[in-house]
Amino acid sequence: MVARVSGGTVALSRLWPGRTDRLMIAPHDLRTADATRAAEIYAGRFVFAGKIVTCHGRSIFDLEPPSEDWEAALLGFGWLRHLRAADTALTRANARSLVDDWISNQARKRPLESRADVRARRVISLLSQAPLVLGDSDGKFYRKYLRGLAREIRYLRYSALDNDGVPRLQVLIALCYASLCLANQARNIKATSRKLSEELQRQILPDGGHISRNPGALVELLSDLLPLRQTFAARNIAPPPALLNAIDRMMPMLRFFRHGDGSFALFNGMSTAPSDLVATLLAYDDTRGVPMSSMPHSGFQRIDAGTATVIVDTGPPPPPSVSQDAHAGCLSFEFSSGPSRIVVNCGMPSTGRENWRPFARSTAAHSTLTYRETSSCQFVELSAMKRLLRGAPITSGPSHIENFRETITEGDMLTTSHDGYRSRFGVIHRRLLILAHDGTRLEGEDSVAPAQGGRIKGSEADFALRFHLHPSVKASRLSDARGVMLVLPNRDVWTFEAFDDKVDLEDSVFLAGNDGPRRTSQIVIRQDARQASTVRWSFVRSSTSASATNARRNARREPELPL
Repeated sequence: MVARVSGGTVALSRLWPGRTDRLMIAPHDLRTADATRAAEIYAGRFVFAGKIVTCHGRSIFDLEPPSEDWEAALLGFGWLRHLRAADTALTRANARSLVDDWISNQARKRPLESRADVRARRVISLLSQAPLVLGDSDGKFYRKYLRGLAREIRYLRYSALDNDGVPRLQVLIALCYASLCLANQARNIKATSRKLSEELQRQILPDGGHISRNPGALVELLSDLLPLRQTFAARNIAPPPALLNAIDRMMPMLRFFRHGDGSFALFNGMSTAPSDLVATLLAYDDTRGVPMSSMPHSGFQRIDAGTATVIVDTGPPPPPSVSQDAHAGCLSFEFSSGPSRIVVNCGMPSTGRENWRPFARSTAAHSTLTYRETSSCQFVELSAMKRLLRGAPITSGPSHIENFRETITEGDMLTTSHDGYRSRFGVIHRRLLILAHDGTRLEGEDSVAPAQGGRIKGSEADFALRFHLHPSVKASRLSDARGVMLVLPNRDVWTFEAFDDKVDLEDSVFLAGNDGPRRTSQIVIRQDARQASTVRWSFVRSSTSASATNARRNARREPELPL
């Protein structure tokens, strides 16, 4: 096996030629590493999940964690990659000291430490960063390291796979790594590969989406599955066909969710994704093709025309066992033009999710229609502690969703509907979208109508149509109160117009920013379904020149000035 310590799968037998019967290879870590963070860790400052903890000479593992996300990051040992990126004798010694501290004090017994997904991340990190920790070690520490690693693997092998979805796959991926990287594990390779294959076939849908319908799951899983494929090759063992097929299906789906600026559409718990990690993952995509237009098994539609892109959620909620982070965003859409996102969903913050989770999952946090200020899905009510640890699964939501696509003279048309409000209110939400062939015009029509053979329930029938704008978009309501002028960062100008309704411009929040939640705006149209059940609207791009922009500011439709 030929390998380098700085990249690829590392042949550890070259580091310890007399110990090849124990730890054989180290898998490659694709996740982003920042060498500058090594100095912070050496100074005793641990920055995870937006929180900072300073040791002040004490063991970091003895300190009270500021949040669950912070503690999971600490105990997952992914931060070892930053020390490895610095690659100095000092950082290697620091890594060895921290790992030794953790191994030597198992009496601490933090509850989160034994959680299966956290343990899986720790096993993967200890295997992939073994060259860093063991490079300058003596035989005593080497044996101690292996005993600690073997203990973790043993616990993982016999732990119950209670958590469905990504955590369950991470456990099986970690066990596959362990079987391949440690010697005398040949008897486990076949069994763990079979279990992983079965789970991949269940969780990765035929179109490449994950069963949770969260685009972020693709990034998380591919970051582990691609190095796993390399590790099989390094051991001269044929990877399971299910692993290869899953990767081949997931890669096009990764491109499907991307806007022109490289960011991901914000559906079902998606937050910001590291652009350099995504670029690394896409480098493994041999097809490099144009994204497909329809993902029927995952329940998403995409329309591309000119430089414009529309991505629409047209699927039911995922199964309850993987719906803890799923959103009530049926028929919501995101719209971008070139490198600029225009209409988005609020998304989910990467840290501090507990405070924002109920709002982020609601229908009102999505660019779609909200009926009577309720969500199209209902979530199970749990105690505060259970909601913090497990989330709140979806108990009911849209079950019948219709999609129909066709190409017409005006452009590509998508007609959709969902019945998420039928059981409670007796209504169906229908949405029609038309993107012009040159990508300069997006027309839409949203309607609320009684379900077939029924009537609207209750005395109230109010609804709100929301279009959440990206924070980089500067919005000004036009003086006739039926439109909004939108100026994009590249100085392109778009105009939103409601043909028969008054338009409001209200505050909103963009949760998926790199620096945390950011204030933004939303276009809102409110109506009563019994008085006017249909709203017609459009986004139209005007010329980027200043003269053309000024030409639109006539006396009747100039932007309102602040009071």
